[in-house]
Amino acid sequence: MASKSSRLAVPEARTALEQFKNEVASSMNIELNNGYNGDISARDAGRIGGQMVRRMISYAEQNM
Repeated sequence: MASKSSRLAVPEARTALEQFKNEVASSMNIELNNGYNGDISARDAGRIGGQMVRRMISYAEQNM
């Protein structure tokens, strides 16, 4: 069973989050594979995650 922190609050959002991650990565010229991406650097993974958070915060602020 996945740890509590790695479970999605809305499991139905998994595909949308994957699509969003791929969109962010491609805009940063980082190539991701379908499925496992353990071969990318921790720095690139952090950059992708950080950019995702920035965009989600920006979206939330615009739609308040």
